[in-house]
Amino acid sequence: MAEATDSRFGFGANWAAYLDTVDEQRIATAIDSVKALVGRSTLEGLSFLDIGCGSGLFSLAAHRLGAARIHSLDYDTDSVQTTREMARRFAPDAGDRWTIERGDVLDADTMAALGTWDVVYSWGVLHHTGSMWSAVEGAIERVAPGGDLAIAIYNDQGVASKVWTGVKRGYQHVPGRLRPLYVAAMMAPQEAAALALHAGSGHPGAYVRRWRSRDRGMSRWHDLVDWVGGYPFEVARPEEVFAFVRERGFTLEHLKTCAGRQGCNQFLFRRAGSR
Repeated sequence: MAEATDSRFGFGANWAAYLDTVDEQRIATAIDSVKALVGRSTLEGLSFLDIGCGSGLFSLAAHRLGAARIHSLDYDTDSVQTTREMARRFAPDAGDRWTIERGDVLDADTMAALGTWDVVYSWGVLHHTGSMWSAVEGAIERVAPGGDLAIAIYNDQGVASKVWTGVKRGYQHVPGRLRPLYVAAMMAPQEAAALALHAGSGHPGAYVRRWRSRDRGMSRWHDLVDWVGGYPFEVARPEEVFAFVRERGFTLEHLKTCAGRQGCNQFLFRRAGSR
């Protein structure tokens, strides 16, 4: 197990820059993403804990889906401020139904103070803490009986994952003003291959649409910065995540893998018991 570290990538600064791109179309896409992962068309009457809230976009989606109570938690102070601004701009009616605070999923006291929740959501976060399995455990413990755990964990690609770990470590040592160039350089081969593939198939416009698309409501560039800079970085095979969570009294309700490629495998688990 990796050791927890305070040398975590500044996701908050990245998502603060993203905030000005948010519009109703991005919010609608984020809502669809949450609905797909939690397997519900509404969160009416349910409580929603967002661990590693980042920009606050998916907490906002939970609000729009009618969650009765939302708590956004993030280790990064910039993410906390960005989420507060997201709430101010797009959910002025939320009031005390939506609370936002700085906190660490690895801090047992902080997590215990939160109590339990109907839906615990953490997309692409727990593997960036420096102690992934402890972070997964921390999220598990906050799920109420009969509640759901919705998580996304980076896929283990073997050697490729080790290479990307080196790339991410390298980002930490690049001066701030040069980091966009580092991201562009690291992603250029992959992007060039994608462009060639689309051009070769006679659909170069598909590559442009890929950049204009809003997967989960996010922007392509900010996702690339997230990917290249995101360190600490741990990975797991789908079966490892399944076994770890099942042993703690959960059943797997839904699984969406990235088909062995780069990216996150998405899981929806349900805790035994009833609400």
